Amino acid sequence: ILVRKDPSPIVRFIWDGGVTFSQVLQICGTIPIPPYLNRESQAIDKERYQTVYAKYEGSIAAPTAGLHFTDEVLNKLKNKNITTHNICLHVGAGTFMPVKSEYIRDHTMHSELFSLSKDFLIKLINLTDDSKLVSVGTTTTRTLESLYYIGVNYIENNYSNSVDQWAPYLREYKYSLKESLRAIVNYLEINNLDTLIASTSIIIVPGFKFRLVDVQITNFHQPQSTLLLLIAALVGDSWRQIYSHALANDYRFLSYGDSSLLFRG
Repeated sequence: ILVRKDPSPIVRFIWDGGVTFSQVLQICGTIPIPPYLNRESQAIDKERYQTVYAKYEGSIAAPTAGLHFTDEVLNKLKNKNITTHNICLHVGAGTFMPVKSEYIRDHTMHSELFSLSKDFLIKLINLTDDSKLVSVGTTTTRTLESLYYIGVNYIENNYSNSVDQWAPYLREYKYSLKESLRAIVNYLEINNLDTLIASTSIIIVPGFKFRLVDVQITNFHQPQSTLLLLIAALVGDSWRQIYSHALANDYRFLSYGDSSLLFRG
């Protein structure tokens, strides 16, 4: 360990043999299933702990809301004229980190990388007022909601592709969502880029102003987690009724658990 920087130490790896680091990980590593499953990785996890639409390596965990989607389900959505779009999420280990501080203001949120296409941003700009944007997974929600603040950076000539944890709560923002998204598209076009690559440390807690996501598909989360705070921010006080119902009816929680479809309150 070179630097022990809470919550993520910096480690240097040294190896020989002419293989890449990703190949070293494939040889030596196991599927990084969530620690709260309290078991070792099994062979079946290599297939089960992965979405059917995953394309790129680099994520430490599967965005588990997506595990509920099969090719059959995706085809049914297509047949119902429900449009789907893919974005690339590099889920970090911090997604499993519980809130240990007494006050949420003292919790340090992890940063996660993501990428999405210019074409997708243009589709977001062209959404009609009666369109409903359904986010599959809390990491997707954090990514989508971070786009507004990246656009604000561009509008204000601060060309940063990262979003600070508390950016949504520091001040009132005067720009519309479409202004913000157009700023990103303009930046990509000026620089001949087809893809936005960015990172976010955004934390979504009650009081957060949602600008993109209308509906959330997600599993049931554990207490003292930032994921449960996100749910409370989305649906309002009814989160307690939702979770009481789940507990009373023996719903399965966490990564291999049941899913829910939650509408913004």
